[in-house]
Amino acid sequence: MRSVLTRTGVGFFLVALTAFSAAAQQPAKTAALPDSGYVLGPDDQIVMHAMESPEISDKPFLIGTNGNITLPLAGRVKAGGLTVEQLETELNARLKTYVKDPQVAVTVVEFRSQPVSVFGAVGTPGVIQLRGRKTLYEVLSMAGGLRETAGSSITVTRRRENGEVPLPGSNVDPTGQFSTAELNVQEILAGKNPAANIEIKPNDVISVSEADSNMIYVVGDVEHGGAFTLGGRQQLSVLRALSLAGGLGRTAKPEKARIIRGVPGDAKPLEIAVNVRRIFDGKAEDAALLPQDVLVIPTSSRKVFTVYSVPSVVAAAAYGAIYHY
Repeated sequence: MRSVLTRTGVGFFLVALTAFSAAAQQPAKTAALPDSGYVLGPDDQIVMHAMESPEISDKPFLIGTNGNITLPLAGRVKAGGLTVEQLETELNARLKTYVKDPQVAVTVVEFRSQPVSVFGAVGTPGVIQLRGRKTLYEVLSMAGGLRETAGSSITVTRRRENGEVPLPGSNVDPTGQFSTAELNVQEILAGKNPAANIEIKPNDVISVSEADSNMIYVVGDVEHGGAFTLGGRQQLSVLRALSLAGGLGRTAKPEKARIIRGVPGDAKPLEIAVNVRRIFDGKAEDAALLPQDVLVIPTSSRKVFTVYSVPSVVAAAAYGAIYHY
């Protein structure tokens, strides 16, 4: 009985050892390297390193307008539209006829085929070359970020051949060639709309509005009257505006404050009475100032207050409101 068990144990051991040896001889599975995501295109310049192919190794090659490169041995190769990794695979396949084990590595030394134009209120407006997949936030960061004078909107325009801008409210221009969408700056800065962080495509145009058309004005009996940017917001509270203006003057009449608002198509602006004293005391809700609104704080003194910075369409009404109430 013992001999039977011994033979059985030895047999099991030999079977297990054989299975382990067979598994060890199988080639190990390696994880696929991630694709860089950068798609080569016309005017990109590349350099290839190939130890067994000195004819092409360490020499710059410019991808032509048709997307082709012409190489010794390999001939004409369609590089445009391929990622770096795909081009390496294609070149290795071409060179196998001449080289036993070609190992070609491709490096992009000049990126020129995926321009994105960024204009308006950014740190460094101009043309940016994409290097792989980039989102809207990343491209804005590459352009130096938003300036303090940024307005309330960002516009993304895309050639329809690259697809439409994947955002709600996107529109197609009358020619049918471009798709355009507008985003709210404040939502982006506050991270309230993650879906707005779309992938940017080559030849997209990104325009950040300037705050010139997105200002509010505080005039009259305040410490530091003038123009103030909404800073990407679409409105500003009266109390916040007064804070920016340094607060009320000693002879101010806050209970007689007015908001002067231009009305499109109407020469006479709208006057909205605002009792700032009651707002201060918590007895009235704070009011909202819209772009181009003028908050007027009347005075009980004869001091002259300037309104030179106020839009001309409401300047006269604003000046009159300072002393009339």
